[in-house]
Amino acid sequence: MKRCLKIIIVVVLIIIGITALDTLQAIVFKQSPLLSRRENIDDSFVDKGIIIDTFYCVKDQDIVTVSWHLKTAKFSCPKNIVVDNKVNDELENNNQSTGDSMVEISDDELVKILDYIPNAIIDLKYATTDNFTGQIIYENSDALLRYGTIKKLMKVQDELNRNGYTLIIWDAYRPVAAQFKLWDIYPDSKYVSDPNKGYSSHSRGNTLDLTIIKLDGTSVEMPTGFDDFTTKADRNYEDVSAEAKKNAEFLENIMKTYGFKGYSGEWWHYSDEIKYDVIK
Repeated sequence: MKRCLKIIIVVVLIIIGITALDTLQAIVFKQSPLLSRRENIDDSFVDKGIIIDTFYCVKDQDIVTVSWHLKTAKFSCPKNIVVDNKVNDELENNNQSTGDSMVEISDDELVKILDYIPNAIIDLKYATTDNFTGQIIYENSDALLRYGTIKKLMKVQDELNRNGYTLIIWDAYRPVAAQFKLWDIYPDSKYVSDPNKGYSSHSRGNTLDLTIIKLDGTSVEMPTGFDDFTTKADRNYEDVSAEAKKNAEFLENIMKTYGFKGYSGEWWHYSDEIKYDVIK
């Protein structure tokens, strides 16, 4: 009798737990005019008790991600999260059917990367002394890019995430004054754009220096570190290890797929194929 009672209690608790989760999901659906489920959640997240389900939604004209966290037992909704093509299509259809319009941001507006790609790792080398000059080049604490470039980078990050990686951003928008400072320290046009003859594409807000790391924090072998001035830093890849070549080509192929072109002398340097004016 006691054994049966215990079994009944366990079953009831399971039912209550499932009902609570369904109710919470229903609340989020009710609050949001659009909610799209993201499939293929990495099993490693589940094993670590971090995320057991993830959604994309739109609430109060902000694109947000809703994640059910197993340990904290609650949803989190950071603002302006990456939205994949499926959700964009649904959003467009939703707007057409309801006549509602989302607040649009101009492609040339300078925005924070973390507002749209919150799981990117920002490690701005020129905002610290951890660069080839040993000096702080600019005071920016936020990595900035044009919104049009961000939209492409969001797609890059989404594909990287699906493959178990995330972006590390070493440099993004670079003020013109910072470019002059770099040139004063290292006047070599092979590695530093001469601001007296033109401007660095970094000052256009459509260029960034980056690498990748695995989602679990494991480092990824690349041809060199940042701002390496040896021939190993170029895109030849024949003078580096097979692993470094594979990883660099993996990143390069994804970047090219979504509208970026790489600089031949630096494996980490990518520019949006769409060119913007210099931000003076």
